[in-house]
Amino acid sequence: MDVSDIEKAKKQRIEILEKLGKGVYSQIEHGENPSLTLPTRGLSNVKYDKENRIITLGSGMSKRYFLNVGHVRKFVQTMAMAALSKELIKSDKHTSLRSAFYQVRRTIPGTKIDVVDDQVETNKAIEDLELITGLTREQLHINANKAGSVAGEVVIEDRGDVIDWSKLGSGGWAIPSNVEDIIFRKVDAKFVIYFEKSTMFERANEDKAWKKLHCVIMSSQGQATRGIRRLLQRLHEEEGLPVYVLVDFDPWGVYIYSAIKFGSIALAHASDRLALPEAKFIGLMAKDIDRYGLRRHLIKFKDIDAVRLKQIKDYDWFKNSKEWQEELSRMEKLQAKVELDAFTAKGLSFMTDEYIPNKIKEKDFLD
Repeated sequence: MDVSDIEKAKKQRIEILEKLGKGVYSQIEHGENPSLTLPTRGLSNVKYDKENRIITLGSGMSKRYFLNVGHVRKFVQTMAMAALSKELIKSDKHTSLRSAFYQVRRTIPGTKIDVVDDQVETNKAIEDLELITGLTREQLHINANKAGSVAGEVVIEDRGDVIDWSKLGSGGWAIPSNVEDIIFRKVDAKFVIYFEKSTMFERANEDKAWKKLHCVIMSSQGQATRGIRRLLQRLHEEEGLPVYVLVDFDPWGVYIYSAIKFGSIALAHASDRLALPEAKFIGLMAKDIDRYGLRRHLIKFKDIDAVRLKQIKDYDWFKNSKEWQEELSRMEKLQAKVELDAFTAKGLSFMTDEYIPNKIKEKDFLD
Protein backbone atom coordinates (compact mmCIF):
# COMPACT_ATOMS: atom_id res chain seq x y z
CA MET A 1 0.00 0.00 0.00
CA ASP A 2 1.18 3.53 -0.82
CA VAL A 3 -0.24 7.05 -0.70
CA SER A 4 -2.09 6.65 -4.02
CA ASP A 5 -3.80 3.49 -2.74
CA ILE A 6 -4.94 5.36 0.37
CA GLU A 7 -6.40 8.22 -1.67
CA LYS A 8 -8.15 5.80 -4.03
CA ALA A 9 -9.69 3.94 -1.09
CA LYS A 10 -10.97 7.19 0.45
CA LYS A 11 -12.57 8.18 -2.84
CA GLN A 12 -14.33 4.81 -3.03
CA ARG A 13 -15.68 5.21 0.51
CA ILE A 14 -17.09 8.64 -0.31
CA GLU A 15 -18.76 7.20 -3.43
CA ILE A 16 -20.36 4.41 -1.35
CA LEU A 17 -21.80 6.93 1.12
CA GLU A 18 -22.99 9.25 -1.66
CA LYS A 19 -24.70 6.30 -3.35
CA LEU A 20 -26.54 5.59 -0.11
CA GLY A 21 -27.76 9.18 0.12
CA LYS A 22 -28.74 9.35 -3.54
CA GLY A 23 -30.68 6.11 -3.18
CA VAL A 24 -32.80 7.53 -0.36
CA TYR A 25 -33.27 10.81 -2.26
CA SER A 26 -34.41 8.92 -5.37
CA GLN A 27 -37.01 7.02 -3.35
CA ILE A 28 -38.39 10.33 -2.05
CA GLU A 29 -38.51 11.80 -5.60
CA HIS A 30 -40.54 8.81 -6.75
CA GLY A 31 -43.03 9.17 -3.90
CA GLU A 32 -41.84 6.01 -2.18
CA ASN A 33 -41.44 5.37 1.52
CA PRO A 34 -37.65 5.75 1.97
CA SER A 35 -36.03 2.57 3.22
CA LEU A 36 -32.65 1.13 4.14
CA THR A 37 -31.80 -2.52 3.57
CA LEU A 38 -29.31 -4.18 5.90
CA PRO A 39 -28.30 -7.68 6.97
CA THR A 40 -30.17 -8.99 9.99
CA ARG A 41 -28.10 -8.86 13.15
CA GLY A 42 -28.43 -11.60 15.72
CA LEU A 43 -27.24 -15.10 16.44
CA SER A 44 -29.84 -16.64 14.13
CA ASN A 45 -28.16 -14.97 11.13
CA VAL A 46 -24.56 -15.75 12.11
CA LYS A 47 -22.92 -18.65 10.29
CA TYR A 48 -19.57 -20.41 10.35
CA ASP A 49 -18.05 -20.55 6.88
CA LYS A 50 -16.19 -23.89 6.98
CA GLU A 51 -14.42 -23.32 3.67
CA ASN A 52 -12.94 -19.95 4.62
CA ARG A 53 -12.85 -20.70 8.36
CA ILE A 54 -14.43 -17.45 9.48
CA ILE A 55 -17.65 -16.39 11.20
CA THR A 56 -19.93 -14.53 8.81
CA LEU A 57 -23.43 -13.12 8.58
CA GLY A 58 -26.01 -15.25 6.83
CA SER A 59 -28.31 -14.15 4.01
CA GLY A 60 -31.07 -12.80 6.25
CA MET A 61 -31.96 -9.19 5.40
CA SER A 62 -34.27 -6.61 6.94
CA LYS A 63 -35.66 -3.24 5.88
CA ARG A 64 -35.95 -0.06 7.88
CA TYR A 65 -38.55 2.48 6.71
CA PHE A 66 -38.63 6.22 7.33
CA LEU A 67 -42.45 6.32 7.45
CA ASN A 68 -42.68 3.76 10.22
CA VAL A 69 -43.03 4.83 13.83
CA GLY A 70 -40.89 1.89 14.98
CA HIS A 71 -38.15 2.53 12.42
CA VAL A 72 -37.93 6.30 11.88
CA ARG A 73 -35.63 7.10 14.80
CA LYS A 74 -32.98 4.55 13.80
CA PHE A 75 -33.38 5.51 10.13
CA VAL A 76 -32.59 9.17 10.88
CA GLN A 77 -29.71 8.28 13.20
CA THR A 78 -28.10 6.05 10.56
CA MET A 79 -28.38 8.74 7.88
CA ALA A 80 -26.93 11.31 10.28
CA MET A 81 -23.92 9.09 10.88
CA ALA A 82 -23.53 8.56 7.12
CA ALA A 83 -23.45 12.33 6.57
CA LEU A 84 -20.90 12.78 9.36
CA SER A 85 -18.69 10.01 8.00
CA LYS A 86 -18.73 11.46 4.51
CA GLU A 87 -17.56 14.84 5.81
CA LEU A 88 -14.87 13.22 7.96
CA ILE A 89 -13.45 11.29 5.01
CA LYS A 90 -13.60 14.30 2.68
CA SER A 91 -11.76 16.49 5.19
CA ASP A 92 -9.34 13.67 6.10
CA LYS A 93 -10.24 13.96 9.77
CA HIS A 94 -11.14 11.34 12.35
CA THR A 95 -13.39 11.43 15.36
CA SER A 96 -13.94 9.25 18.41
CA LEU A 97 -17.06 7.26 19.24
CA ARG A 98 -17.81 9.76 22.01
CA SER A 99 -17.25 12.81 19.82
CA ALA A 100 -19.43 11.31 17.07
CA PHE A 101 -22.31 11.29 19.55
CA TYR A 102 -21.92 15.01 20.22
CA GLN A 103 -21.46 15.82 16.54
CA VAL A 104 -24.84 14.36 15.54
CA ARG A 105 -26.72 15.32 18.69
CA ARG A 106 -29.13 18.12 17.82
CA THR A 107 -32.80 18.93 18.21
CA ILE A 108 -35.03 18.38 15.18
CA PRO A 109 -36.38 21.81 14.10
CA GLY A 110 -39.93 22.48 15.29
CA THR A 111 -39.80 19.75 17.92
CA LYS A 112 -38.28 19.00 21.31
CA ILE A 113 -36.87 15.71 20.01
CA ASP A 114 -33.13 15.11 19.79
CA VAL A 115 -31.71 12.99 16.97
CA VAL A 116 -29.87 10.95 19.63
CA ASP A 117 -30.22 10.88 23.40
CA ASP A 118 -27.12 8.88 24.36
CA GLN A 119 -24.01 7.29 22.89
CA VAL A 120 -25.56 3.83 22.80
CA GLU A 121 -27.74 5.07 19.95
CA THR A 122 -24.86 6.48 17.91
CA ASN A 123 -22.79 3.34 18.47
CA LYS A 124 -25.64 1.22 17.09
CA ALA A 125 -26.13 3.61 14.18
CA ILE A 126 -22.44 3.23 13.32
CA GLU A 127 -22.80 -0.57 13.41
CA ASP A 128 -25.84 -0.33 11.13
CA LEU A 129 -23.88 1.87 8.74
CA GLU A 130 -21.13 -0.77 8.67
CA LEU A 131 -23.71 -3.39 7.71
CA ILE A 132 -25.30 -1.23 5.01
CA THR A 133 -22.09 0.01 3.36
CA GLY A 134 -19.72 -2.91 3.96
CA LEU A 135 -17.24 -0.42 5.43
CA THR A 136 -15.72 -0.79 8.87
CA ARG A 137 -16.06 1.85 11.57
CA GLU A 138 -12.41 2.75 11.07
CA GLN A 139 -12.89 3.16 7.31
CA LEU A 140 -15.72 5.55 8.18
CA HIS A 141 -13.11 7.57 10.16
CA ILE A 142 -14.65 6.84 13.56
CA ASN A 143 -12.17 5.50 16.09
CA ALA A 144 -12.20 3.90 19.51
CA ASN A 145 -9.61 4.37 22.26
CA LYS A 146 -6.05 3.07 21.86
CA ALA A 147 -5.49 -0.20 23.69
CA GLY A 148 -2.40 -2.09 22.65
CA SER A 149 1.32 -2.00 21.96
CA VAL A 150 3.70 -3.35 19.34
CA ALA A 151 7.49 -3.57 18.96
CA GLY A 152 9.86 -4.98 16.36
CA GLU A 153 12.18 -4.10 13.52
CA VAL A 154 9.44 -2.46 11.50
CA VAL A 155 9.29 1.05 10.07
CA ILE A 156 5.92 2.52 9.15
CA GLU A 157 4.55 5.77 7.83
CA ASP A 158 1.45 7.02 9.63
CA ARG A 159 -0.13 10.20 8.25
CA GLY A 160 3.24 11.50 7.10
CA ASP A 161 5.18 10.54 10.24
CA VAL A 162 7.87 7.85 9.96
CA ILE A 163 7.87 5.58 13.03
CA ASP A 164 10.39 2.89 13.91
CA TRP A 165 8.84 0.24 16.18
CA SER A 166 12.31 -0.77 17.43
CA LYS A 167 13.07 2.66 18.91
CA LEU A 168 10.12 3.42 21.18
CA GLY A 169 11.40 2.38 24.60
CA SER A 170 9.70 0.07 27.07
CA GLY A 171 6.15 0.93 26.04
CA GLY A 172 6.40 0.18 22.33
CA TRP A 173 4.18 1.90 19.77
CA ALA A 174 0.61 2.52 20.95
CA ILE A 175 -1.63 0.84 18.37
CA PRO A 176 -4.41 3.19 17.23
CA SER A 177 -7.98 2.14 16.56
CA ASN A 178 -7.55 2.94 12.87
CA VAL A 179 -4.62 1.23 11.11
CA GLU A 180 -6.09 1.33 7.60
CA ASP A 181 -3.79 4.04 6.25
CA ILE A 182 -0.52 2.83 7.77
CA ILE A 183 2.17 2.24 5.14
CA PHE A 184 4.79 -0.45 5.86
CA ARG A 185 8.16 0.99 4.80
CA LYS A 186 10.34 -1.78 6.23
CA VAL A 187 9.43 -5.11 7.84
CA ASP A 188 12.37 -7.17 9.09
CA ALA A 189 10.73 -10.07 10.91
CA LYS A 190 9.90 -13.75 10.46
CA PHE A 191 6.63 -13.88 12.42
CA VAL A 192 4.34 -12.09 14.89
CA ILE A 193 3.53 -13.09 18.47
CA TYR A 194 0.37 -11.76 20.07
CA PHE A 195 0.42 -11.76 23.88
CA GLU A 196 -2.85 -11.82 25.76
CA LYS A 197 -1.41 -9.71 28.56
CA SER A 198 0.39 -6.40 28.41
CA THR A 199 2.57 -7.46 31.37
CA MET A 200 3.96 -10.32 29.29
CA PHE A 201 4.50 -7.97 26.36
CA GLU A 202 6.42 -5.57 28.58
CA ARG A 203 8.57 -8.42 29.91
CA ALA A 204 9.30 -9.60 26.36
CA ASN A 205 9.99 -6.05 25.16
CA GLU A 206 12.42 -5.43 28.01
CA ASP A 207 14.27 -8.58 26.89
CA LYS A 208 14.13 -7.28 23.31
CA ALA A 209 12.53 -10.59 22.38
CA TRP A 210 11.60 -9.10 19.02
CA LYS A 211 15.32 -8.82 18.23
CA LYS A 212 16.37 -12.19 19.70
CA LEU A 213 13.57 -14.05 17.91
CA HIS A 214 13.55 -11.83 14.81
CA CYS A 215 9.85 -11.16 15.17
CA VAL A 216 7.16 -8.59 15.95
CA ILE A 217 5.58 -8.68 19.41
CA MET A 218 2.13 -7.28 20.07
CA SER A 219 -0.34 -7.13 22.93
CA SER A 220 -3.55 -5.67 24.26
CA GLN A 221 -4.98 -6.30 27.70
CA GLY A 222 -7.13 -9.36 27.18
CA GLN A 223 -9.39 -9.30 24.13
CA ALA A 224 -7.68 -7.93 21.01
CA THR A 225 -9.10 -4.63 19.82
CA ARG A 226 -10.34 -4.12 16.27
CA GLY A 227 -7.21 -2.10 15.51
CA ILE A 228 -4.96 -4.91 16.70
CA ARG A 229 -6.88 -7.58 14.79
CA ARG A 230 -6.70 -5.53 11.61
CA LEU A 231 -2.99 -4.86 12.11
CA LEU A 232 -2.34 -8.59 12.62
CA GLN A 233 -4.30 -9.35 9.47
CA ARG A 234 -2.39 -6.76 7.44
CA LEU A 235 1.01 -7.97 8.64
CA HIS A 236 0.05 -11.49 7.61
CA GLU A 237 -1.61 -10.71 4.28
CA GLU A 238 0.64 -7.90 3.07
CA GLU A 239 3.98 -8.94 4.59
CA GLY A 240 3.51 -12.72 4.75
CA LEU A 241 4.21 -13.01 8.49
CA PRO A 242 2.82 -16.04 10.36
CA VAL A 243 0.89 -15.05 13.49
CA TYR A 244 1.15 -16.96 16.78
CA VAL A 245 -1.20 -16.34 19.70
CA LEU A 246 0.04 -16.82 23.28
CA VAL A 247 -2.64 -16.80 26.00
CA ASP A 248 -3.45 -18.20 29.43
CA PHE A 249 -4.57 -21.81 29.80
CA ASP A 250 -8.23 -21.04 30.44
CA PRO A 251 -11.51 -20.62 28.47
CA TRP A 252 -11.01 -16.87 28.21
CA GLY A 253 -7.62 -17.29 26.58
CA VAL A 254 -9.08 -19.73 24.07
CA TYR A 255 -11.82 -17.22 23.27
CA ILE A 256 -9.25 -14.47 22.64
CA TYR A 257 -7.55 -16.78 20.14
CA SER A 258 -10.92 -17.71 18.63
CA ALA A 259 -11.84 -14.07 17.98
CA ILE A 260 -8.48 -13.36 16.32
CA LYS A 261 -8.62 -16.46 14.14
CA PHE A 262 -12.29 -16.92 13.23
CA GLY A 263 -13.79 -13.52 14.01
CA SER A 264 -16.48 -12.85 16.59
CA ILE A 265 -20.25 -13.18 16.62
CA ALA A 266 -20.72 -9.48 17.41
CA LEU A 267 -18.52 -8.47 14.46
CA ALA A 268 -19.51 -11.20 12.01
CA HIS A 269 -20.14 -8.50 9.38
CA ALA A 270 -16.47 -7.45 9.54
CA SER A 271 -14.75 -10.84 9.55
CA ASP A 272 -13.21 -10.32 6.14
CA ARG A 273 -11.36 -7.28 7.54
CA LEU A 274 -10.56 -8.67 10.99
CA ALA A 275 -10.39 -12.48 11.08
CA LEU A 276 -7.13 -14.35 10.54
CA PRO A 277 -7.84 -18.05 9.81
CA GLU A 278 -4.11 -18.81 9.51
CA ALA A 279 -3.34 -17.75 13.11
CA LYS A 280 -1.78 -20.50 15.27
CA PHE A 281 -2.28 -21.16 18.98
CA ILE A 282 1.03 -21.71 20.81
CA GLY A 283 -0.31 -21.98 24.32
CA LEU A 284 -0.53 -22.35 27.08
CA MET A 285 -1.62 -25.97 26.52
CA ALA A 286 -2.53 -28.76 28.88
CA LYS A 287 0.68 -30.69 28.14
CA ASP A 288 2.78 -27.62 29.02
CA ILE A 289 1.65 -27.84 32.64
CA ASP A 290 3.72 -30.96 33.35
CA ARG A 291 6.36 -30.32 30.70
CA TYR A 292 7.33 -27.05 32.37
CA GLY A 293 6.45 -27.92 35.97
CA LEU A 294 3.50 -25.58 36.31
CA ARG A 295 1.12 -27.86 38.21
CA ARG A 296 1.79 -26.04 41.48
CA HIS A 297 0.48 -22.87 39.85
CA LEU A 298 -2.97 -24.28 38.99
CA ILE A 299 -5.90 -22.00 39.85
CA LYS A 300 -9.15 -23.80 40.51
CA PHE A 301 -12.04 -23.04 38.14
CA LYS A 302 -14.92 -20.89 39.28
CA ASP A 303 -18.43 -21.71 38.08
CA ILE A 304 -18.21 -18.98 35.43
CA ASP A 305 -15.05 -20.60 33.99
CA ALA A 306 -16.75 -23.99 33.65
CA VAL A 307 -19.81 -22.46 31.99
CA ARG A 308 -17.64 -20.51 29.52
CA LEU A 309 -15.65 -23.63 28.66
CA LYS A 310 -18.82 -25.56 27.84
CA GLN A 311 -19.97 -22.74 25.55
CA ILE A 312 -16.66 -22.70 23.70
CA LYS A 313 -16.65 -26.49 23.23
CA ASP A 314 -19.98 -26.14 21.44
CA TYR A 315 -18.80 -23.51 18.96
CA ASP A 316 -18.99 -24.94 15.42
CA TRP A 317 -15.41 -23.88 14.71
CA PHE A 318 -14.15 -25.97 17.66
CA LYS A 319 -16.80 -28.70 17.71
CA ASN A 320 -15.57 -30.32 14.50
CA SER A 321 -11.89 -30.23 15.45
CA LYS A 322 -10.62 -33.41 17.10
CA GLU A 323 -7.48 -31.67 18.38
CA TRP A 324 -9.41 -28.83 19.95
CA GLN A 325 -12.03 -31.09 21.50
CA GLU A 326 -9.25 -33.12 23.11
CA GLU A 327 -7.52 -29.99 24.41
CA LEU A 328 -10.72 -28.51 25.81
CA SER A 329 -11.64 -31.85 27.39
CA ARG A 330 -8.28 -31.88 29.19
CA MET A 331 -9.04 -28.41 30.54
CA GLU A 332 -12.50 -29.58 31.57
CA LYS A 333 -11.10 -32.62 33.36
CA LEU A 334 -8.50 -30.53 35.17
CA GLN A 335 -11.09 -27.90 36.25
CA ALA A 336 -8.26 -25.44 36.68
CA LYS A 337 -6.33 -22.79 34.77
CA VAL A 338 -2.75 -21.56 34.55
CA GLU A 339 -1.69 -17.99 33.77
CA LEU A 340 1.23 -17.01 31.55
CA ASP A 341 2.65 -15.14 34.53
CA ALA A 342 3.49 -18.50 36.12
CA PHE A 343 6.49 -18.74 33.79
CA THR A 344 8.21 -15.93 35.73
CA ALA A 345 8.69 -18.41 38.60
CA LYS A 346 11.15 -20.21 36.29
CA GLY A 347 13.02 -17.00 35.52
CA LEU A 348 11.97 -13.62 34.16
CA SER A 349 13.23 -14.43 30.66
CA PHE A 350 12.18 -18.09 30.54
CA MET A 351 9.22 -17.48 28.25
CA THR A 352 11.20 -15.66 25.57
CA ASP A 353 14.41 -17.70 25.97
CA GLU A 354 12.85 -21.16 26.20
CA TYR A 355 9.11 -21.52 25.79
CA ILE A 356 8.44 -19.49 22.65
CA PRO A 357 11.55 -20.64 20.69
CA ASN A 358 10.76 -24.30 21.51
CA LYS A 359 7.12 -23.97 20.44
CA ILE A 360 7.96 -22.43 17.10
CA LYS A 361 10.96 -24.68 16.37
CA GLU A 362 8.93 -27.82 17.10
CA LYS A 363 5.82 -26.44 15.36
CA ASP A 364 3.99 -27.22 18.58
CA PHE A 365 0.77 -25.33 18.03
CA LEU A 366 -2.96 -25.85 17.57
CA ASP A 367 -4.69 -24.67 14.42
